[in-house]
Amino acid sequence: MKCFKYHQKTKVNCEKINCRYWIQSRESQMCCLNLIQKNDNFTLEDVGKIFSVTRMRICQIEKRAIKRLKTIANNIL
Repeated sequence: MKCFKYHQKTKVNCEKINCRYWIQSRESQMCCLNLIQKNDNFTLEDVGKIFSVTRMRICQIEKRAIKRLKTIANNIL
């Protein structure tokens, strides 16, 4: 059983702070994968609350990520 599924099933909070999926959210047992599975309709504001930044900052990060992905895709083709 994968780590995030174990914590989701047992409702035990994960203590692996160094894990790349760990977030400060007790409702998801400290795992962003569990949080995503609970709600697939996240708004930028919801994501901002999780990471303690504004929705505008999340929007900036999203635009930058899309730009990078387009650049990578164009270089592959």
